[in-house]
This record gives sequence, structure tokens and C-alpha cells, in this order.
Amino acid sequence: MKKTSLLLVIFLLVSVSAVNAQSIDNLKEINLVWGKFYKAFETLDYKLMAEIHSKELVRISGGNRIIDYETYINNYKSGFKRDANNGDTSTISLRFFERINNESQASERGVYKLIRNKNKPNEQAYYGQFHVIFAKENGVWKITMDYDSNESNTIDEKAYQKAHAIDDFEKFLKE
Repeated sequence: MKKTSLLLVIFLLVSVSAVNAQSIDNLKEINLVWGKFYKAFETLDYKLMAEIHSKELVRISGGNRIIDYETYINNYKSGFKRDANNGDTSTISLRFFERINNESQASERGVYKLIRNKNKPNEQAYYGQFHVIFAKENGVWKITMDYDSNESNTIDEKAYQKAHAIDDFEKFLKE
């Protein structure tokens, strides 16, 4: 009886550890996608944006417009080109209040901070709330749905700081 109970406890501990490890592995893999997202803004590279999004993308902007992959990527292509020609820069960062995943799908919600023309006299910061759905396509995480909104300009630095850092995995591990 004691052996059976001990084996059951060990099995449960190993199972819980496996779930946590899978979750942490998924978060790390998803963070690689977010790294490319950051890099796309920093380098004004629309091809990186195209690479990390599914061709089946549904993009909802500000609660008032839905666009597809091609329109979304073409918007970045022209916007990044315009920024490069004007000498404008963009830096984006994300903080999270929800990160849920399994082996094939993930849902991530949080707050973004976009800084235009950092360390220049015309520097501006923009904030918004986002919800992104990822799915694995041929073993690679891709963004399949991306929704963001400034929530009637109520998202600010305070909301941004309240959310968790991109590498704060402990907060999001399953217990």
C-alpha cells in the first residue's frame, strides 16, 4: 500500500513538473517570436513581420477594423519604408497580464509601449492593450490573431508597469 501511494505521489510530481516544463519551453519559444517582432520595429523590416504571422491572420485594430494578412503586411511595408525615408525610428516592448499555452496554441494578453523617435526631440510614447493568439504551423509558432486597442486612451505607463515582464515566466506557470 505504501509503495502504491509513493508511486502515485511520484507520478503526480513528475506529471506536474512536465506540464510546467512544457509551459516554460513554450513561453521561451514564443519569446523568440516576440524577439523578431521587436527586431522588425527596430530595423523597420516588414519581412520579419511577414515571417512571424500566419497567412490566415485576423488583425483587429482598435475595435473598429478587421484586416487580413496581406493588408496587414503591406501596411507595415509602406509604413516602415516611409519611416526609413523620414529618419523615424520605432521601439516596441510588451508586458503581460496573461499567458496561456499548450503544445499547439497560445493566448497572450498584455500592454505594449511603442516609442517613436527615441532620444530625439520629437520622441513620443504610445500605449495599448493587446491580445494575440498563436498557433503552431509546421512546428513553428505563428501569430494567427492580433487585436489591440488603446481602450479610449486609458492605457498608460502605469498600466504598462503593472503588467509582467516578457521574461517573468514564473507568474505564468501552471500550478
